[in-house]
Amino acid sequence: MLLIPALAPNSAYAQAAPQPQGEPAADAAAASGSDANYIVVTATRRATTLQDAPINISAVSPQELARQRIDDVKSLAAFTPGMTVADTGPGSTGKIVLRGINSGDSSVEGASANSAVGVYLGEVPLYLDFKLLDIDHVEVLQGPQGTLYGLGTLAGAVRYMPNRPDTDHYSVDLHGRWFGESHSSEAGVNADGTINIPIVKDHIALRSTVGYYDNPGFMDYNYLLRQPGVSNPQPVRGTTAADGSFGTPAQQAANFYSKKDVNYEHTFTTRNQLLLEASPDFKVYLTYAHQITKTQGRQANGAGVLGTGKYEAPWRYLEPTNRTSDLYSAEFNVNVFDVAQLVATTAFTNQKIYTQRDNTDLLLDLDYGYEAFPEFSSYNQATSKYHQFNEEVRLVSTHGGPFSWVLGGFYNNMRYGSQYREYVPGYPDWAGIYRPDNLEYMSFVNTRTKEKAAYGEGTFHITKDWQVTGGLRYFKYDAFAEGGTDTPLFSKYTPYPLVVFAPQRIKSGSTGKDGFVWKANTSYKFSPDLMAYFTYSTGYRTGNVNRVAPCVLPLDPKVQNVCALPNELAYGPDKTRNRELGLRGSLFDRKFQFTLSGFIVTWAGVQVPSQTVNGAVGITVNGSTAVSKGIDFSGHLKITPQLTIDGTYSYNDAHLTADAPGIVVSSGVNYDAFAGDRLPGSTKHSGSVGATYTYPLTEGRDIEATWAMTYTGDIYSRVGLRGNGEVIPAYTTHRASVTYHSPMFDVGVYADNIFDKYAVTAVENDTSSYNRARSGVVERFYAYGVLTPRRVGLEMTFHYK
Repeated sequence: MLLIPALAPNSAYAQAAPQPQGEPAADAAAASGSDANYIVVTATRRATTLQDAPINISAVSPQELARQRIDDVKSLAAFTPGMTVADTGPGSTGKIVLRGINSGDSSVEGASANSAVGVYLGEVPLYLDFKLLDIDHVEVLQGPQGTLYGLGTLAGAVRYMPNRPDTDHYSVDLHGRWFGESHSSEAGVNADGTINIPIVKDHIALRSTVGYYDNPGFMDYNYLLRQPGVSNPQPVRGTTAADGSFGTPAQQAANFYSKKDVNYEHTFTTRNQLLLEASPDFKVYLTYAHQITKTQGRQANGAGVLGTGKYEAPWRYLEPTNRTSDLYSAEFNVNVFDVAQLVATTAFTNQKIYTQRDNTDLLLDLDYGYEAFPEFSSYNQATSKYHQFNEEVRLVSTHGGPFSWVLGGFYNNMRYGSQYREYVPGYPDWAGIYRPDNLEYMSFVNTRTKEKAAYGEGTFHITKDWQVTGGLRYFKYDAFAEGGTDTPLFSKYTPYPLVVFAPQRIKSGSTGKDGFVWKANTSYKFSPDLMAYFTYSTGYRTGNVNRVAPCVLPLDPKVQNVCALPNELAYGPDKTRNRELGLRGSLFDRKFQFTLSGFIVTWAGVQVPSQTVNGAVGITVNGSTAVSKGIDFSGHLKITPQLTIDGTYSYNDAHLTADAPGIVVSSGVNYDAFAGDRLPGSTKHSGSVGATYTYPLTEGRDIEATWAMTYTGDIYSRVGLRGNGEVIPAYTTHRASVTYHSPMFDVGVYADNIFDKYAVTAVENDTSSYNRARSGVVERFYAYGVLTPRRVGLEMTFHYK
């Protein structure tokens, strides 16, 4: 959303980043005549006002983050042109799709794996989904950003820019929300606080933020098994799915118990920054951030299977998710002889994710005959760990003159490890197998991906109003994986109580590549109020090894084989090329400010989700070519000094440009996709419009009323709807608030999703598995992600400085 009146250009980021050549950011804001000033952005590695940035960038101010209650990237998407993030609940980080660059099926899990978007917290590349607390602003760079950012910025980048410590002023900010949620039996409470402590004036300061989110759930798991392996998951079988049921009230009471509101969110988050400033020419920022999120079920229903409702899940087990994330970073800012600014960042990030899922329908779908055991059910448990180390060093010129430059180097080392287990309670006893732990399948996978890059970018101001920029980045990566699988129920290598992998079931694979990406950009200011720009940029995403254990050949036909064949072990990189023409301007004495851009992004070597032949494990392969064409618009209109209107609109046509044989997998069958088939996961049309009315009072106080409407267009669940794909319908939501502001505290009431809109946000699997019965047992494999219902609450903030 283009939100110009927001942030004074003397913010910490404007101070820390080198100023653009020619006209400093502060002078540009003053020249504009805007009393409220402009958002200052540093996406080009230099501080400049948003209105003067010669690239397609959206920025969201801290005022708008607070006004629209934007806590994370899922809620950010509604107000950012060209961005789609499905509301899939607290159990996932959410997958960001920019400009339609996505090939994977929709998923109620909202996994961020294989993302085409780079995400940064300040200078650190990551994807840990930290809450947007104490944020200076958020920058969204649409289109490939390979030159300056690399690391998967195939479609763009999102930068969360936190507030910096202040060595001059002590400050305290406290914030709380209390709200009720429709279809939930509990109230919600959010609380956070930030403190800034100048320890040594002009030299040392600490800034610490802590927050806790207790968000209620609204999904009910009403058919949880009382005693797995003994309780009957479906008491009444039938010759067709329509005949099956959960049974009589007595049968339900004997076999099931209920758990309400299981998709709750309990999140604790903190970010702590220590500034060590020897002088204005030498600064060090030390950061530690930690976040833990817990929930007990998916934000999804079973699409009405066996008569279940909109906010009711049909699964047999609770499905908890625990995510723990930690970030350690050190950032050095050094003035090098007034010629350049040295910025060096070192960061360690760790994430551990534990999940449990109902696994019954997967095993039924694989058709191993398990349903012959009347009380058959299964659950899986998975633990995944990510360890990332990255280092970036860059020099940014500060010597002045018509030519400016950036030179840098980058290194990233990502390690991933997973442990996975499937259990079938009661089945071994029924089948006459001695396995008291009920372990049916297990696997481990360890991967490592290293990436190195060197880059440079230069800008020459031909005149004060006309600049040209060129950049080049060289990258090289290599990836390695090892893994193993076993089936303890049938394996001769692991008689009970052993749960280890046989040595011959361990194997490894590797891949690697290098190459170049580049950028050319020019802009011209026709007047202080009108600028046009053109960009030709490229982006890349590294290839990798698939996180699945390799097959041991020849395969043993007597056991379950869940593994990757040699041609399924690895996949190559994919690249994008972007041509974009944009216009940024102010009209009617700067009462109307806007950004309009048109783009064409071509995509080669498309990385496409697929499945292994053995075991239907998710993998990635390289598929066809595609294109994304569209327009982005954002505008800010000041109708009166008290009334403003903000709006965004995005049109995006993303489709294949060549046939892609067999890339869609449905129920074990491969389907072809064809040129012209629309890509999944993003909207073709989306937009928002909001109004803010401010009634001034005395002594710096006012009353502010806001209303916003967001439109999310329809989404394809699969490429071209092939392989039983379907259209996820469009929906519109409304939100509003009334807030009393004073210099020290604010208090207000608000409502989100005012009309309690029920909407499907994602589809899991496809309709071929809906109501499918095997020997009278109805599968519950198919699922709908569900939009968060209405929230109505009270919000308060306190500020002392």
